[in-house]
Amino acid sequence: MSSPQPPAHGPSERLMRAGTRRRRIVVWRHGQTTHNAAGIWQGQLDTDLSDLGREQARAAAQALTALEPARIIASDLKRAATTAQALGEASGLTPSYDERLREIHVGEWQGLTAGDVAERYPELQDALARGEDLARGVTGETLAQVVERAGALADEVAESMADGETVVLATHGVTGRALASYLVGIDQSVAWMALAGLHNCHWVEIVEHRFGWRIERWNVGA
Repeated sequence: MSSPQPPAHGPSERLMRAGTRRRRIVVWRHGQTTHNAAGIWQGQLDTDLSDLGREQARAAAQALTALEPARIIASDLKRAATTAQALGEASGLTPSYDERLREIHVGEWQGLTAGDVAERYPELQDALARGEDLARGVTGETLAQVVERAGALADEVAESMADGETVVLATHGVTGRALASYLVGIDQSVAWMALAGLHNCHWVEIVEHRFGWRIERWNVGA
C-alpha cells in the first residue's frame, strides 16, 4: 500500500503558517474637503482637502508613523493623494498612486447636495438604504464594481507583502469600507448595513492571523 501523499500547497499556505511577524494593511480615508463640509456628493470629482482636512492629514500621519509603514498606496484623486503625501512627509516614504482606489462613481449625483439627491431620487435612495446594490446616481458604479477593482489591488498588495510589513492604502469612504470588508471576507450587503462609515482621516487596521485577515481596529483617528 502506497504512503499517503502530502497535501498540495495552496495560495493560503502562507496565512496558515503566519507567525509573530504579522502583516498589516491600513485602509485610510482622506481628510475633510469643502464638499464634505457642505454635504455635497463627490464620487470621483477631483476635489482637494480643506484647511481642516490638511490639519487632519498631518495629525493622522504622525499617529500612523507608529505603525512603521513600509509602503503607501493612494487613490490618484487629489483629496486622497494629498492625505497620503502627509504620511509620506512624516515617514520619509514616497506614495504611489492607483486609480483602483478611487471613490465609487456616483453618476448624476456628483456635485449635488444631499438634499438635492433626496428630493430628486427618493426611490433609488430608499433601495440603497434597504441594502440593494444599484448603480449610484443612475449612471455611476455599483458596490460590486468597486469591490472588483479595489479588491484586485488588495490581492496584489497582500501577495507582495513581506513578513511583518505594514502597507497603508489611502482611499475614500465607500471604497474604504468595501475594501476592508473584502479583505476579511464580510459580505458586502452585511457590511453596508452593519458597519459605520469611516470618518474623515480615520482608518481601519487589518492584521494577518493564522487563518487569514482580521479587523483589529475600526474607525481609528489621531
